[in-house]
Amino acid sequence: MSETKVLLGRYLFYDKRLSVNATRSCADCHRQGLAFTEGHAVSTGATGQMHSRSAMSLVNVAYNTVLTWSNPGLRSLEEQVLVPLFGEHPVELGMRGKEAALLTLVRNDPVYAPLFPVSFPKEQDPYTVRNLAKAIATFERTILSGRSPYDRFHLGDRRAISEAAQRGEVLFFSEPFQCFRCHGGFDFSDVTESSPRFHNTGLYNASGPFSYPAPNLGIFEYTRRAQDVGKFRTPTLRNIAVTGPYMHDGSVPTLEAAIDHYAAGGRTLVSGPLAGKGYANPNKDPLIAGFQLSPQNRADFVAFLGSLTDEELLHDVRFSNPWRKTAIRRPDRVK
Repeated sequence: MSETKVLLGRYLFYDKRLSVNATRSCADCHRQGLAFTEGHAVSTGATGQMHSRSAMSLVNVAYNTVLTWSNPGLRSLEEQVLVPLFGEHPVELGMRGKEAALLTLVRNDPVYAPLFPVSFPKEQDPYTVRNLAKAIATFERTILSGRSPYDRFHLGDRRAISEAAQRGEVLFFSEPFQCFRCHGGFDFSDVTESSPRFHNTGLYNASGPFSYPAPNLGIFEYTRRAQDVGKFRTPTLRNIAVTGPYMHDGSVPTLEAAIDHYAAGGRTLVSGPLAGKGYANPNKDPLIAGFQLSPQNRADFVAFLGSLTDEELLHDVRFSNPWRKTAIRRPDRVK
């Protein structure tokens, strides 16, 4: 870690020239004002290809032991950065085959040219794809959230959150709700543990060869074990009020609907090709057992979840687009 490397990574994170047609950057799918999510049910790549999943939050990603919705083996931020840059299934930034042009850009750009040698002083040639990925990962590790009203409340400011939020916290950490079983720890997730878990929450129970719609089959895509269909990573609940829509495919529109899903022990879809009773999914996690939920309970849950929003993070200039203040002329794209 160094201040220069963080700055370099920040410039790269916001640079649309890192896409095949200069239309998308990392920041387009991870927007600061939405806690580094996108705000859409699923993402769209630089070429217009619709993806099958929503963009996960990058907040506190430095502490995550797994980094995507369903790849249990992808545990390095430096490795993960290469997926949106060069991946083809789906196409995100679409830079496969453009590696040489990408390195020419950073070597000759008036911003990048001096930052790479200072960031990697021991390397004879610092202008490499590996170092580009390292710089972006370094910036991502600085995106930390811990200044929410909830945090201030537990640091002694007893007026930081409402009475409704306080009641919601009690519900969250109590039986029979059991929310904390999967959303535990400082980040309200279970992927900061050394052995992260993946869960089928009964979102679908469709007929056919798989109970979840392809290609979103959970970690089954990697394990090929039938019992792993529909098992996905637990996302953080920090800033959850601004990161909707929810679930891996953005199919749950609101926090209230997400709470109702868990209260029912799984979602029931009554019509269409995905019709089925999610609570009866054979792979569903036993922790998703359902519970009685009053209107007051629901409102208190929403108030508690809202108290996890870190407004300072959403506007912190350290994470903002540095190109807005850089008075240089930039080429339109990598050719």
